[in-house]
Amino acid sequence: MPYSVTPTALPGVLILEPKVFGDARGFFFESFNARDFAQCTGLDVQFVQDNHSKSAQGVLRGLHYQIQHPQGKLVRVTHGEVFDVAVDLRRSSPHFGQWVGVTLSADNHRQLWVPPGFAHGFVVTSDSAEFLYKTTDYWYPEHERSLRWDDPTVAVQWPLQSTPQLAAKDAAGKLLAQTDVFD
Repeated sequence: MPYSVTPTALPGVLILEPKVFGDARGFFFESFNARDFAQCTGLDVQFVQDNHSKSAQGVLRGLHYQIQHPQGKLVRVTHGEVFDVAVDLRRSSPHFGQWVGVTLSADNHRQLWVPPGFAHGFVVTSDSAEFLYKTTDYWYPEHERSLRWDDPTVAVQWPLQSTPQLAAKDAAGKLLAQTDVFD
């Protein structure tokens, strides 16, 4: 198998570790192959958009989701390291409001599959990080929402040394009890 797939504590959120071929010259791996992704995960998804961000240490992006046109995301880091988080926002789920966090880095080559119905975010734990992700739907700013990164009900245990750097929309995120969620 080209990927090893590990379920997380939240059903549907998966850690993918690609087979990496390395030698004295460096390494090679397929970061995405639709046929292999479907075979290894059992998921039949179509990605329509790729995004790439660069952030400095202590930057926290998220927790983002789209209430309409929900996006599945396949995320990875190509430079540096992040602590990546998914929060279940499906009210009908027995895991509603629960979170899972995974360290993704350029060194470990891990990817995280975050299904539709989840909020997603990350904090940069290295000097800087470049973050790439594929989405199953387009970005619609009018449908984007932000769950507060520090919501005490969700209680994400971010590995922070100090107050994170936030975008204005993330600083204005809503608490779980006040935000739009999925059925």
